[in-house]
Amino acid sequence: MIGRVHSMESMGLVDGPGVRAVVFLQGCPLRCLYCHNPDTQGAGGTETDSAQLVDRLLRFRSYFDRSGGGVTFSGGEPLAQPDFLLDCLRRLKAAGVHTCLDTSGVGRGDYSQILAHTDLVLYDVKHPCPEGYRAITGRTMDATLDFVEAVRRSGVPMWVRHVVVPGLTDGPDHMARLRDYVATLPRVERVELLPFHKLGAHKYEKLGRPDPLAYTPPMEAALCNQLQQTWFSQWNTRFHAKKGDAV
Repeated sequence: MIGRVHSMESMGLVDGPGVRAVVFLQGCPLRCLYCHNPDTQGAGGTETDSAQLVDRLLRFRSYFDRSGGGVTFSGGEPLAQPDFLLDCLRRLKAAGVHTCLDTSGVGRGDYSQILAHTDLVLYDVKHPCPEGYRAITGRTMDATLDFVEAVRRSGVPMWVRHVVVPGLTDGPDHMARLRDYVATLPRVERVELLPFHKLGAHKYEKLGRPDPLAYTPPMEAALCNQLQQTWFSQWNTRFHAKKGDAV
């Protein structure tokens, strides 16, 4: 099956457990204000055969097996290419590889088969409230809420991620709403707050598009970590205790 791949990283360390190959699929229906990969949103990418892609991914299997890692599909939005994604996931699971889906939960089609071949969901929460979600993404929350219910039915565990942008998603009221929203989600194992950065700013210039947050400073990593410890320690302490990590 043919899909469109934007790029691939062979030794990812922050996209799920262990060392992982990360496949960035082309296409995304959202237009997030803080998107740092605007080049993945529209048409483009490289036409890629799913069987050949999986064969290539399996070359890194020794790294997966030693570290408890696997393959993560990201984007763009991987659910924007559901048939190609599913074929890749099926092939990887048949080979015994741990699979992870990094998604905002906005796609099309029936998610049940995709989730049946997914070991972990990295769920990118854009905003916990309908009005804020629309302001950040340009869409309603309907699609992502449907995906959450599909995850609930599937029983797949979830790691929650949320980008913290100064003056936009870093205030105490916002954090309180986010914590309340996370509490409604199924099988949340950990919560990661990601500091907004400016590494993708040059891509907007290259695309000839205005950067929506051109005048917003990057988020301080230390402050972002402090917010995570203050508001989401109940999930993360439990997660690290289960792994036997020092907290």
